[in-house]
Amino acid sequence: MRLYSHRDRPVHLGPYPLEHLRRIAEPVSVPNGSTAQQPSDNRLASSASALPAICEYLELFKGLLDGPVAPQVAPVPSDRSARAHNLKASAYFLDASLAGVCRITPKDGTDLPRHHTHALVFLVEFGREPWAGDPGESWIAGTNATRTDMRAAEIASVLAGYVRWMGFAARGHVHGASAISLEELAVRAGLARVEQERLVAPFVRRGFRIGAVTCDYEMAEDLPLAVDCALEPDDPSVVLGRNGTRPSWWSNDHDKRPLHLGYYPMERIQRVSEPTTLVLRDRIQRVPKRGDFFYRAAAGDLGAKAKEEMSRFPMKHPYALAMAPLIRSMVPLQGTREPVLKEKPAEEVPEAQFNADSIKALGYYLGADFVGICEAEPWMYYSHDAVNGSPIAAYHKYAVCMLIDQGFETMEGASGDDWISASQSMRAYMRGAEIAGVIAAHCRALGYSARTHTNADSEIIHNPVIVMSGLGEVSRIGDTLINPFIGPRSKSVVLTTNLPMTVDQPIDFNLQSFCESCRKCARECPCNAISFGPKILFNGYEVWKADVEKCAKYRITQQKGSACGRCMKTCPWNREDTITARELIWRSIEHPELARAIALDDDLQGNGSRNPVKKWWFDLEVVDGIAQRPRVGTNERDLNLGREDKLAGLQKLAIFPPELQPVGGTTLDQVVPVDREAGQALYGKARADLAALSSASEDSTSFQGREGDVLACEASFYPEGAKGHGP
Repeated sequence: MRLYSHRDRPVHLGPYPLEHLRRIAEPVSVPNGSTAQQPSDNRLASSASALPAICEYLELFKGLLDGPVAPQVAPVPSDRSARAHNLKASAYFLDASLAGVCRITPKDGTDLPRHHTHALVFLVEFGREPWAGDPGESWIAGTNATRTDMRAAEIASVLAGYVRWMGFAARGHVHGASAISLEELAVRAGLARVEQERLVAPFVRRGFRIGAVTCDYEMAEDLPLAVDCALEPDDPSVVLGRNGTRPSWWSNDHDKRPLHLGYYPMERIQRVSEPTTLVLRDRIQRVPKRGDFFYRAAAGDLGAKAKEEMSRFPMKHPYALAMAPLIRSMVPLQGTREPVLKEKPAEEVPEAQFNADSIKALGYYLGADFVGICEAEPWMYYSHDAVNGSPIAAYHKYAVCMLIDQGFETMEGASGDDWISASQSMRAYMRGAEIAGVIAAHCRALGYSARTHTNADSEIIHNPVIVMSGLGEVSRIGDTLINPFIGPRSKSVVLTTNLPMTVDQPIDFNLQSFCESCRKCARECPCNAISFGPKILFNGYEVWKADVEKCAKYRITQQKGSACGRCMKTCPWNREDTITARELIWRSIEHPELARAIALDDDLQGNGSRNPVKKWWFDLEVVDGIAQRPRVGTNERDLNLGREDKLAGLQKLAIFPPELQPVGGTTLDQVVPVDREAGQALYGKARADLAALSSASEDSTSFQGREGDVLACEASFYPEGAKGHGP
């Protein structure tokens, strides 16, 4: 974590203080005859290595480095600096470590299109490897160069696609798939220099790999590094990170923890045998995928407008649209329900705890922010497929859940429902599919059936897995769960497998008490879909149930942005990772009686307002394949103080339990209109019943001794015979 906030640091400057390094105006190149190469592994991969799985994804991304160009140029700034800043920030948002721009010269290669004039060059730092003998070492050792090339290929593919969607020719380049010297570009862009025939880079200590995008998109160029400048200046402001950059101890802090524990100290969070919200397994009715409201919109259940917009709403911005080919291309690699090989007999299975720790180490190494494991209980699976209506049987014993942070910096600059919103989601979905896909492929190579469940194709419901694997608690937001360290600012990916593992327990960080007092997300919701009232019991789960029809319709059809994540943006648990913020996290956890005061202070601090310093993207809307100025404008929301009572009084919510969803076997070519009137009646009845019960409950956040009351409430609002009894 950092001592100082990066609140005032523009995103295009990146996480490291490159601006403190001395530059020279004269052109610099790799010396003639030099054998300087990108850093590589110093160990060979073992026979148990995940290298083949990583290579599969690397080759997939290499095939997406080039593509067609949009027929018209987007209305982007003509200012070359603004263009460079935008593309650098786009690279940093995808977790590039360093980024720079240089001009292409005629000697840079005959295979390069002649009209390409500039290159955006970036470095990606190696992932941290396990300590010797630690879990995951045999899977990870000797794979770092390939792992980092995979990430560079992902970034290069997206950035090249982004530039092409803006109407400019562009092509990505990575090691093994480059028409230009990447080492030469890195030197000219001021990201590296040659020392004793070795390519070295500032601030990046573990090694790195290079990616680039060449294009005819004119940008301001960076100057090369001076030959004699220190790669890590001893200036106190740089060492301490006073300008919001990563301090000099950043890597050392990471290296102090075993890799399988991850960066965040989740081991300090209390574990409990059952979730902090009641789960009545025998009352849960499995539901078909067709009941998901995005599927319902696609089928026409939500009306013609939602059906029309469904196919384009997450991809209305050219940056998100550039991620679509990668997301789609990974679906065929997700795996199947069946084992690839005969699974190993019990006597040959390694220790379950070691397996679990190894899976976590591999997840963190590949870039997951949180990894947890639980049993893949049958009630977590969907009951039927949405496309062909076929039944889905529970088929794997374990579920590995990973959370991908959507990025605090970009969230700071956004309203939550403007033109970058969907790109935040798509980035996390893309990265999650990549990480889980590699891990699942490696599990299959070890001889165990494994399948990934991504936003593009999932046969399991993610929220129960997040809760049971100990990565989050149910929150007032409803269908969005909260993690103690990054709040609701994440997307999940799940892989199920039969690899034997020790499972994690759910967590309790007093969130139920906090959300009971704080109603900020409900106040800030643009469509008034988040409940101001108490929890209800919905299909066997106790939850603050949001109105998913309102939420889905707004996200799909709103015209001043792409999608919506305003609840994530404004939640008090959406915090920057500084020492001060960590202290507030522990205060929020250890003193639930301060929840209301902390939420009020969050408003006084202006948290949830837009920070203009962090606005790095262009407001663009793709219409009929052409990026243009948004037709209706852009959402420019800040905090809506004082609206709580008014909104609560106007709120009319609906719930759609299984009996109001399409039945199993319904497909996308069958329209099942939403019965909102029935949904509102059920919500009102459930709310009234729980209100009556609350006075009899000694502790509204504890479920000890409340099961009988809740069962009675559940029976009162489910129609006769409609209640589910599990799979």
